[in-house]
Amino acid sequence: MDKNSIVVITGANSGIGKATSIELARTGAVIIMLCRSKKRGEEALQDVRNLSGNNSVELMICDLGSLKSIRDFCLEFKKKYQRLNVLINNAGVILPGYHQTADGYELHFGVNHLGHFLLTNELLDILIASAPARVINVTSGIHKTGKIYFEDVNLKKNYTFWRAYAQSKLANILFTYELSKRLKGTGVTANCFHPGAVATRLGINRDTGFGTFITRLLKPFFQTSKQGAETAIYLATSNDIEGVNGKYFYRKRSVPSSKRSYDKATAKKLWDLSKKMVESEIE
Repeated sequence: MDKNSIVVITGANSGIGKATSIELARTGAVIIMLCRSKKRGEEALQDVRNLSGNNSVELMICDLGSLKSIRDFCLEFKKKYQRLNVLINNAGVILPGYHQTADGYELHFGVNHLGHFLLTNELLDILIASAPARVINVTSGIHKTGKIYFEDVNLKKNYTFWRAYAQSKLANILFTYELSKRLKGTGVTANCFHPGAVATRLGINRDTGFGTFITRLLKPFFQTSKQGAETAIYLATSNDIEGVNGKYFYRKRSVPSSKRSYDKATAKKLWDLSKKMVESEIE
């Protein structure tokens, strides 16, 4: 990656996304910070520009819980840019209680997986045209307890937010592996990583404040956002990763993911279901 590279980072206004934005902006690359909230995004944008010394950082608005918002962003992006070298699917949500996206899907599956599934597929043409290019998906070690509940993917029965989160994180890896297979020969690679336990605002409900006390209590045992972002930065910039495709990383090393995550039939079934759910002309 060089100063002519164009990078899109979802969930870039806080936590790992913001830390990644700062460090990649320091390379001189053009950084597109993709955020849901204009207010929080503008505040983070100024921080990233100031801390990196790079004014080629732009804020664009996209709600990953809205398929329309994702499509609108992709159209706007393609009008402004002719290249995309790195896509970092970082945004994530974990909230107690049952919530739905704007399209009626269970929130964790809808934002953490479906939103990024649609975003990536809508940008694949420009990624392939810009090859070599990289797709980087942020997942979690909690995927090891996850299962894809095909018979009830929206978890309307037996819902727990932990089950929902684990399902979405396993979906991130299955998506990465299936995508990497479909990208062979294009010059675009797809990898994912587990950042470890990081003290971010991921589990905090901004309306109720739920999770604030727990996060503060455990913070001394967590990594900082900058530490959590190290693998994202490595996967985006390292020459060692050139051509590496379909791998799961932890602490900048390729490691095995769960046995369930390697099930090719499950990955194909999830792709087909996701395609149907986003109602997109995805091959």
